[in-house]
Amino acid sequence: MKTYFITGGAGFIGSNYLHYVTSKYPNDYFVCLDALTYAGNYNNIRPLDEKGNYKFVQGNITDRQFVNQLFEQEKFDVVINFAAESHVDNSIKNPEIFLMTNIIGTEVLLDACVKYGITRYHQISTDEVYGDLPLDRPDLLFTEETPLKTSSPYSTSKASADLLVMAYHRTYGLPVTISRCSNNYGPFQFPEKLIPLTISRALNDEVIPVYGTGQNVRDWIHVHDHNVGVDLIVRNGKVGEIYNLGGHSERPNLSIVKTILAQMGKSDDLITFVEDRKGHDLRYAIASSKVEKELGWNRTYTFEEGINKTIKWYLDSQDWIDDIKSGSYQKAYKISKR
Repeated sequence: MKTYFITGGAGFIGSNYLHYVTSKYPNDYFVCLDALTYAGNYNNIRPLDEKGNYKFVQGNITDRQFVNQLFEQEKFDVVINFAAESHVDNSIKNPEIFLMTNIIGTEVLLDACVKYGITRYHQISTDEVYGDLPLDRPDLLFTEETPLKTSSPYSTSKASADLLVMAYHRTYGLPVTISRCSNNYGPFQFPEKLIPLTISRALNDEVIPVYGTGQNVRDWIHVHDHNVGVDLIVRNGKVGEIYNLGGHSERPNLSIVKTILAQMGKSDDLITFVEDRKGHDLRYAIASSKVEKELGWNRTYTFEEGINKTIKWYLDSQDWIDDIKSGSYQKAYKISKR
C-alpha cells in the first residue's frame, strides 16, 4: 500500500484523476489537498468521501508550515502536483497569484519531498510552455525536446515550475517526472474555459464570445485519456524524464464552438467575435510518441466521441452549473462539515 498526495484535487483534472485512481487502486491511499479557491469545487469530489482509501484536506501549497506538517503526518510515498492557477486571461490581469501558486507552491512541495524522502514527485505541466506553432506548418509538432518559449504569465509560471522540478532532480537527486498535456475537456471543467463556457451559454441562448477570427488552433484531449497517461507515467515512467500527452485532435477554436452548437441544435448566430487576447498563441500541436512507445499509452476517445459525451454530461448536470453561477459551490465544503 502506498500513500499518494494529490494537490489541486478539487479542480477539473485533479478531481477526474481522483475518481479514476481511487476506484482502480483500492489498496492505495489518496490524500487530496485543495485550497478551494474559485476554480476548486468540493462538489467535484464529494462522492469520494464514502471511499475508505481517500481523505480530503483543505489547504494551500504555498503554506510551508502546513505542507510540512501534512508530510510529517501522512508519510507520503508519491506526490502528484495538479495544483495551479491556469486561466491565461486571469494571468494577464493579475500575474502575481500565478507566480505564487505555480512557482513558489511547487518549490514548497519540492522542499518537503526532499526533506521527507518521497519515492516519486510528478509535475502536471502544459504544452503552453513550448509557445506556439505557425498555422501554415501542420507538419510541426511539439516534442519533449522543443525549447521552452512562453507567451503569457501563466505559461511562464508553469515553465518556471518545470525548470525547478528538473533542478531538484539534478541537485538533490529527487525522483521526478513531468507530463505536458494539450487542452483538456470533459466533466467538471470550470465554465470559464472554451468548451464548458460554450455549452453553458448555449443552453440559455446567450452570446458566445470568440477571440479574434477564431482560427487559433488547439489540440484537444479528453481528461480521462490524460489521466490514464499521468497514472502510467507516475507508476512506470523513467525518473528524470518529461512526457508529452497529446490528443491528436487539432481544431480551430471557431470549429469547436460550431461543433458544440450543432450538437445542441443551436444557431451559429450566438457567436460573437471579440478583441483578440494579448499575446494569443496561434497553434498548439503535441507529439506523444515517446509515452506511446515507452509506456504503451493510447487514447480511448476520438474527439467526436469525447465531445458528445462531454456535452451530455453538462446537459445532465444542470445543478452543478447552477451552483457555480450562483456561487453556492464555494460553500459546499463548509456545509458538508456541519
